[in-house]
Amino acid sequence: MPNHTPPGPDKASLGVVFVILLIDMLGFGLVMPVLPHLIMELGQMRVEAAAVWAGWLGACYAVMQFVFAPILGSLSDRFGRRPVLLGSLLGYSINYAIMALAPTLWWLVLARVISGITGASWSAAYAYVADVSPPEKRGPAFGLMGMAFGFGFIVGPAMGGLLGSIDLRLPFVAAGGLALVNVAVGWVILRESLPTEHRRPFEWARANALGALAALRLQSGAVSWFVAALGMWQLAHVVYPAVWAFVAIAAWGLDQAEVGLTLAVVGLCSALVQGLGLRFIAPRLGERLAVIIGVLSFVVSAVMYGMGVSLAWIYLTIVVGSLQGFIQPSISAINSRAVDHASQGELQGAVQSVGAIAMIIGPPLYSGVLARFSGPGAVVQLPTMPLLVAGALALVALALFLQGQARMASQSA
Repeated sequence: MPNHTPPGPDKASLGVVFVILLIDMLGFGLVMPVLPHLIMELGQMRVEAAAVWAGWLGACYAVMQFVFAPILGSLSDRFGRRPVLLGSLLGYSINYAIMALAPTLWWLVLARVISGITGASWSAAYAYVADVSPPEKRGPAFGLMGMAFGFGFIVGPAMGGLLGSIDLRLPFVAAGGLALVNVAVGWVILRESLPTEHRRPFEWARANALGALAALRLQSGAVSWFVAALGMWQLAHVVYPAVWAFVAIAAWGLDQAEVGLTLAVVGLCSALVQGLGLRFIAPRLGERLAVIIGVLSFVVSAVMYGMGVSLAWIYLTIVVGSLQGFIQPSISAINSRAVDHASQGELQGAVQSVGAIAMIIGPPLYSGVLARFSGPGAVVQLPTMPLLVAGALALVALALFLQGQARMASQSA
């Protein structure tokens, strides 16, 4: 088994990364409630058509991620996590500035290309966490990163909905400003986590998903199964950023402020589960059972959304589905223990690249399903159908994860 002793700075460094990701998610959350309305305004189109456009914007971002995430992951193994993380944050600030000024839909496409090329903040952050955390504590540490996601969603979408009611472009201006603040914070206080002696040479042959996975498989055959499980889970989970706002409008008739508040509740539940649940509950369950419970929570909530008859029911369903927060940190923790310390950036780049495939497929898939099951030409009026499709995909992710665990157990025997 490779030596996983983290050589980087002390655990206080996790707090710095937490703050950076929190500000990052505040910016992302700000624009979610208003992006559908910006697309409808620029394209002069109905919500169903805007959902399709949003799907293709998401796919455009993901194509860039698929190509560049392994490159940036390998670069972080060569030059360190800090420069990759700061470059990613700068790319987000440019993305939001272009969206704030966009006179046509094609400006939004340009913005997503730029953010897709530079958008490696989460893979670099996960590699950073692996650098500074002991192997047995990476699950709770990854959960801390998820907690940043949750807290960002508590404030970001609610604030975005309110700012959007004043001016549709104002949330994008605010998000761009936060991204620039993030660059400044990182530049001043972020320490490098990967010492020079633990870095590896950059190799173009490994700077792509297939090359990286082929190299990582030499360390553990279970890696491919865990990466596939994470990719399938991301395909299921991407239903939220892809079509949640559109489903909320089409299925439940929510306005911008109400959409923002539902996303804030999602953020609160995610923060509690990933910040407290992964620290105090998941260790007692074990990572395997935590993943199983998380998937079942997601599936049950998908069914409940289809039964939604009131806003109170939607909030209850969000709470029921919140245990899905166990899934990604638990699988990521197991996966990070399967490879050596010098390959953490490569591993996270491969995971993000496979996740990018999910983002290429997911937004057009879910927006297409929404268009088929809502609006005047619907086969059947069921605007929550994308969530049911996502629930089925989550069960596939569970099967892949269990196969990976079986493979790891057989290697250890």
